[in-house]
Amino acid sequence: MASCVGITIYCSERRAAGMVHIALPAPNNLSNHDSIIRPYYYANTAVPLLIDRMCSKYGCSKNALKIRIFGGADPLRKDIFQVGKKNLEITKKILTDMGLRYDSSQTGGKCSRTLELDVSNGNIKLTILPIGI
Repeated sequence: MASCVGITIYCSERRAAGMVHIALPAPNNLSNHDSIIRPYYYANTAVPLLIDRMCSKYGCSKNALKIRIFGGADPLRKDIFQVGKKNLEITKKILTDMGLRYDSSQTGGKCSRTLELDVSNGNIKLTILPIGI
């Protein structure tokens, strides 16, 4: 991920894990239908859906969720849209509005991140490389 944002969630009580790779903060007004087709592509739909899935399908309590945020990097060239920054802002706002906090984050900068979530224990393997490699 570069400007995209990854959210991982782990519930040790239920040994359940979830992860989303968010590309954009929200669909533009003209293509709201796109959020129905690709709900995990947008922060405004992906975050609530992931939380709901962890709680309703896997029986996790919201208080037991270990939430971590990754990505949201700045590109090397001028980004007039500030996608990474906006992805992070809306993701954090949605979590706050839902009464949730995140345990840690590894965000921003000028790097690309690849992450792996170990479902058995919630551990994250994070690989960081400079953008452009």
